[in-house]
Amino acid sequence: MSENKTSRRDFVKTAAIAAAGFMIVPRHVLGGKGFLAPSDKLYIAGIGVGGKGQSDLTSFMKGGKANISMLCDVDDRRAAASRKNFPKAKYYQDWRELFEKESKNFDAVSIATPDHNHAVITMAAMQMGKHVYVQKPLTHDIYEARMLTEGAKKYRVVTQMGNQGASGDGVRQLREWYNNGVIGDVHTVYCWTDRPVWPQGIPWPAKKAEIPAGLNWDLWLGTAPEKDYIDKLVPFNWRGWWDYGTGALGDMACHLVEAPFRVLGLNYPTQVEASVGSVYVDEFKRGYFPESCPPSSHAIMTFESKTAGGKPIKLHWMDGGIQPERPEELGPNERMGDGGNGVIFIGTKGKMMCSTYGRDPKLLPLSRTNEVKFKGSIPLVPGGEDGHYTEWVEAAIAGYGKKELSSDFSIAGPLTETVLMGNLAIRGFDIRKANSGNGFSYPGRYIQLLWDGPNMKVTNFDDANQFVKREYRKGWSLGV
Repeated sequence: MSENKTSRRDFVKTAAIAAAGFMIVPRHVLGGKGFLAPSDKLYIAGIGVGGKGQSDLTSFMKGGKANISMLCDVDDRRAAASRKNFPKAKYYQDWRELFEKESKNFDAVSIATPDHNHAVITMAAMQMGKHVYVQKPLTHDIYEARMLTEGAKKYRVVTQMGNQGASGDGVRQLREWYNNGVIGDVHTVYCWTDRPVWPQGIPWPAKKAEIPAGLNWDLWLGTAPEKDYIDKLVPFNWRGWWDYGTGALGDMACHLVEAPFRVLGLNYPTQVEASVGSVYVDEFKRGYFPESCPPSSHAIMTFESKTAGGKPIKLHWMDGGIQPERPEELGPNERMGDGGNGVIFIGTKGKMMCSTYGRDPKLLPLSRTNEVKFKGSIPLVPGGEDGHYTEWVEAAIAGYGKKELSSDFSIAGPLTETVLMGNLAIRGFDIRKANSGNGFSYPGRYIQLLWDGPNMKVTNFDDANQFVKREYRKGWSLGV
């Protein structure tokens, strides 16, 4: 946004004043066109309505209590399908204009933009008293996640992150097994993914590309540094660049780490260490591309155990095709996880595993799965993963604090911070290589960060703290 346009803070102030009557007076008292009693329907504005945003809007409608009243996307091409699906919804390219002009015509916001713009849109919506559903990862950096977690309480809005596995039956099966002592005290967890399935570990292209027709590039950049458009960045390959995405870990860990985070009752890690893969650009020369996420990584997060006298819990994250050793209880032809993705819990009395989203929970050896029946001691979410959407809609209609959700910001915020803590170590590894002088003095060497979770600070390697809270492009602010 250029300097002569409304600043992020001024926009929120103006929009809040415009919406003040709505925030103070109950919606059903106002009456008039479009204002139904809270028990009827939830009017939703979709921000980022192509791809996953499109499927999210469709999923909200399944319970019959949602109405998609507004659509917004910086890319007219990506918005085309949603505009066809919801022809009565008013369409905008700029979410700030939508918020300012239509504040009385929607109750809630679904946000499915690239990672780097999640926080500013979400915070603005919450400050207007709007309920929010935000795709994973909740934010691009740790500071943003903490601010949104606190903002949800301050503004008393109903929140949910888009990691639908949190509402699935699988994670509840795992929790019941663990709570009943079936595998004893867990001390080690392995999470792995076959992502990235987009380019990583590459240099930023020297050649700029023509901005596609229908894409508002300045709005797409939002909080990110101003740069020329490059070929194929939109709609998917942005995930591999640190300015916009959070790599394979940011894309998949909210689906994979969520299960151990919930089952074991984890909080902030106390330390994290990482090693990363690299690409050779010439004979005996490794590439150093700090703008790009690495092609593969292995991060190890350490958590304090909540069991009496328990040892610290080590959670291993692996991406780029790296996988853990097959458990000896698993037969050579038996699938580990879902093949490309999975989670293994190792306890003092046994092991259990699942695939992405906590699906397909199993005890090891697999024959134990049928021997230990699921008793249903932990209530299921009606509809499972589909219910992740409808429970948010129904909770928003009921009002703040009336219904429990599977991944509201009190849960999703700390989970996202944990995920992004892994990226601190991954990026810190690159910093250490750069600081070595030639970038390659310590190939394969780990970097270990000690983490003060409550204060959001690395205590032993200050250079890594630059990634806890990033600098926004001039003219943009989180508004806190």
